[in-house]
Amino acid sequence: MRYENITRGIFIDRPNRFVARVEIDGKLETVHVKNTGRCRELLLPGAEVYLTEPSTPGRKTRYDLVAVRKENGILFNIDSQAPNKVVREWLAGQAFDRVVSEYTYGNSRIDFYMERGERKYLMEVKGCTLEVDGIGYFPDAPTERGVKHLHELIRAAGEGYQAIAAFVIQMDGVTEVRPNAATHPEFAAAFAEAAAAGVQILMLPCHVEPDRLTVNPGYSLSTELKK
Repeated sequence: MRYENITRGIFIDRPNRFVARVEIDGKLETVHVKNTGRCRELLLPGAEVYLTEPSTPGRKTRYDLVAVRKENGILFNIDSQAPNKVVREWLAGQAFDRVVSEYTYGNSRIDFYMERGERKYLMEVKGCTLEVDGIGYFPDAPTERGVKHLHELIRAAGEGYQAIAAFVIQMDGVTEVRPNAATHPEFAAAFAEAAAAGVQILMLPCHVEPDRLTVNPGYSLSTELKK
């Protein structure tokens, strides 16, 4: 998954969850933040950030902030739309007979429905942008929507689907995601319930560059589901 028109900037502050102020070539710009999570450990004054310039008519801001370099030197993609895009690309190489995005199941729209022979799959995708001591955590802010999706996957597993909760790790060097019980105990409880009910928890380590996010090579869904 690639971006066009990448620009480097320096993060100044974040007046609200939708916008940030960034210095670009000595000029202060108000930019759109493509992540409504907290990102408190990432969006710190003076941080190196990367932005795209979509050039969409009618926009209030010229740039979208999509990546930030943490104090430890690791580059994080924080675009909340990127995980679904990168998974869609990845699934295209996983030998499915059919892949459907935004599939209606129960009272939710699950990110992906797949078929391979007689086997049916439902996959919900979450992006992980929180890292502590080399471990990823989700969520970085309470997510009732995330809890609802896990409950839907539990139901799907009981109905014979291969139900998958996939965590796209939007940073290099991290291979494990754990539920962030301190931030959202209800999500952590639903996570444990889902794993016990047969929902497959899939970790997708990625490589991040300013203009791209890609699943690390060699990850096969068939191999991962056998673990």
